[in-house]
Amino acid sequence: MHFHPDRGFAHPVASEITPRAVYEERRTLLKRIALGAAGGALAGWAARDALAQARPGRLAPLPGARSGVAGALTMEKPTAYDDVTGYNNFYEFGTDKSDPARHAGTLKPRPWTVAVEGAVAKPKVYDLDELLKLAPMEERLYRLRCVEGWSMVIPWVGYSLAELIRRVEPTGNAKYVEFVTLADKTQMPGVRSSVLDWPYVEGLRLDEAMHPLALLTFGLYGEVLPNQNGAPVRMVVPWKYGFKSGKSIVKIRFVEKEPRTAWVKAAAQEYGFYSNVNPNVDHPRWSQATERRIGEDGLFQKKRPTLMFNGYEAQVGQLYAGMDLKKHY
Repeated sequence: MHFHPDRGFAHPVASEITPRAVYEERRTLLKRIALGAAGGALAGWAARDALAQARPGRLAPLPGARSGVAGALTMEKPTAYDDVTGYNNFYEFGTDKSDPARHAGTLKPRPWTVAVEGAVAKPKVYDLDELLKLAPMEERLYRLRCVEGWSMVIPWVGYSLAELIRRVEPTGNAKYVEFVTLADKTQMPGVRSSVLDWPYVEGLRLDEAMHPLALLTFGLYGEVLPNQNGAPVRMVVPWKYGFKSGKSIVKIRFVEKEPRTAWVKAAAQEYGFYSNVNPNVDHPRWSQATERRIGEDGLFQKKRPTLMFNGYEAQVGQLYAGMDLKKHY
């Protein structure tokens, strides 16, 4: 996705997205089995497989125990570390997919604090080390689906955001949770552009934020987060398109009204507040019914069907019971 001062946002069409090839995906048969009675066993096997992989050895270690949260361990093969860290959306460092890896070295992930404020009984400014010790770390193998039509499978490390939420005790006025990303022109060259209204803001309904799959994330592949992936702390909300998972978070606010998020402000007709992965609701310029998994490259590689809620429907579908998901896109 690129920004032109005269034409505005220029997105690639899904058919033109060419992921880099590294890994092959697990067979479709295994995916189907995982949805059935054998799902728990196979998911556990997949998690052991992910945990057994050698750490990349690029950054400080951050191990996590295998998660027991329902749905937290897809049985699919993880995307290659070099793809996960080299093909990113992080506009604070540029709009090209390779820009974050090239430019994020200027980010200083320490010292770091996260202010938790708003409609809570116990507001607090947390030092990063306090957050790291707040709850036991888990490794969760989540799918990531981006609105442009590409996807990955990533072993994230963190704990449920609900652990933090319970400690700050939201009041009755807290209906939504707003996440604010660092916007420092000296560390983030992309912030000097007008591509978005900085700082980057995202948000969740409180019940979404409390869902155990919503992950306050500090690492991937058993190591601390690389700068280009949102160091030192970010959100990962696996049933929503990737832009909903704010990176390099400096503030978490509990508010009564729906936050006006960065992409809603930029293009509300294209990016709704909910942004749940939904193959039945197309982007105005391309279908969302299929996707390309990074690492599945080649002339004859077929696109894979996009799964409702990115494959997490059994876990999160009840959050949206009775809602018109085409209206609340």
